[in-house]
Amino acid sequence: MDSQPVTAARLLEALGKGEMEMKGLLPWGSNYTFLVYINYEDLHLPAVYKPARGERPLWDFPDGTLYKREVAAYIVCESLGWGFVPPTVCRDGVEGVGSVQFCVDADPEDHYFNFQEDEKEFLKPIVVFDIIANNADRKGGHVLRDRQGEMWAIDHGLCFHTDPKLRTVLWDFAGQPIPEDILTPIQKFRNDLKPSSQLTQLLLQLIEKNEVDALKRRADRLLTTGCYPMAGSGRHYPWPPL
Repeated sequence: MDSQPVTAARLLEALGKGEMEMKGLLPWGSNYTFLVYINYEDLHLPAVYKPARGERPLWDFPDGTLYKREVAAYIVCESLGWGFVPPTVCRDGVEGVGSVQFCVDADPEDHYFNFQEDEKEFLKPIVVFDIIANNADRKGGHVLRDRQGEMWAIDHGLCFHTDPKLRTVLWDFAGQPIPEDILTPIQKFRNDLKPSSQLTQLLLQLIEKNEVDALKRRADRLLTTGCYPMAGSGRHYPWPPL
């Protein structure tokens, strides 16, 4: 059989339907995270599997919801047209329902803290995404560059809370104007968040209505201010930072 092009749609189909082959527990992170391979037709894909049953209870996020937030982050990033969150799906797996995300081939040492100053310009959309998604855990090791030089953002289980939770190491652009080519996708994204839209209905399968409403407010605030926010007082950096 001839190989088919590996498009994003085909990756999503494979991640959702393929046979899951467990390879082992990844050694980092506070929740159970597994490296798996997905076998589907001619594809043999590495993926990161985060089952709901492996989530450590948190005081501020509802139990058993982090894997859904991983998928919601992918949907939001795709809706913004930025494409730096790897394809991610919800599905049943070896350890039960969870998120399955394509594992990009990245050098683990090629992360935010090792980027040169001129390379950090590519982070501007990621910073805005974190503000909109209310990312409570943007560590330096969650921004990677693959072997082809493309930037990726991973680990979005702690997103979309209704309360202000932004904790990030990416404060490089604080107080600066947000470029117009970033504001324009935000406006389109906000327009797409109508109550009956497909985007809204997809998100409501993953996060609560009040969390979708808070998502809208954060987008509106960015469009009004047009600037990257300052860190301000309080806890705005994750720990550990890497």
